[in-house]
Amino acid sequence: MVDYRLYSLIKVVENGSYVKAARELSLSQPAVSQHIRQLEETLGVKIFEHAHNRITLTAEGEIVVKYARRMIALSNNLKTALKDEREQIRSLTIGITHTAESSSIIEALAACLNSYPDMNIKILTFTTDNLYKSLKNYELDFAFVEGKTNDPSLSYIMLDTDCLVLAVPPDHRLASQSMVSISQLKAEKLILRLPHSNTRVLFEAALESNGLNIGDFNVIMEIDSIATIRDLICHGFGVSVLAKSACVSEVKRGKLAVLSIENLSMMREINVVSLRDFEHPEILREIVKKYNDMQRR
Repeated sequence: MVDYRLYSLIKVVENGSYVKAARELSLSQPAVSQHIRQLEETLGVKIFEHAHNRITLTAEGEIVVKYARRMIALSNNLKTALKDEREQIRSLTIGITHTAESSSIIEALAACLNSYPDMNIKILTFTTDNLYKSLKNYELDFAFVEGKTNDPSLSYIMLDTDCLVLAVPPDHRLASQSMVSISQLKAEKLILRLPHSNTRVLFEAALESNGLNIGDFNVIMEIDSIATIRDLICHGFGVSVLAKSACVSEVKRGKLAVLSIENLSMMREINVVSLRDFEHPEILREIVKKYNDMQRR
């Protein structure tokens, strides 16, 4: 149902090369080039700029690719929905952040499977920005995110609240305290999430509200993986500012201790977000119920 030339376009974008795209599609390079020319003629735009043996998308090309991805995803969703209807199987593709991956959300999703035994669930981990892009392109059914946007096409259900804390080894000199001061934090070796992560953005915003910046602290490492950061803390390589929800299991097992940071307000919502035309809101309500039941145990 999707114009086959759109697949050629996406492959060229993914590979940055007509030759590599042709190889993946089992087509000749001239055939792929013709597909792109035909799309440009049909739409009346120039999709690629060619310079120094490199191809880059034009502004119009960016728009064409965005909608091409959306059309392909919708077509795939249609095929999946029809297959599910025939086989009486529901399938969901769910997006989560690295922080959500480390919390009770995965357990709540697993528990939800008991209510929908024929459901197949695929879970993908992305940054928040990529989750929203995939959601808007219909590549995800819904996602778990920290905070929310004002996009009217999206619907949110609040799952929980969370806050950032200082995570330290249980034998650390600060571990017996309930709160750490800014001056004490400056004396520590910090292992932080990457700058684009929501956790890092929230931490830096809280610092700025107190007239501070990240350069005032001894940041020795920046790592994307929360699991790796926790392991490094447990082995005494440093401390970190992490979501409290991402440390629950380690705190229960006595592998980490967590402390509030004085004068830094770092609370945020955890939400389930979907497009407003998502057809199974009852599943979202079931997941929220399972999550709340687990938190009350």
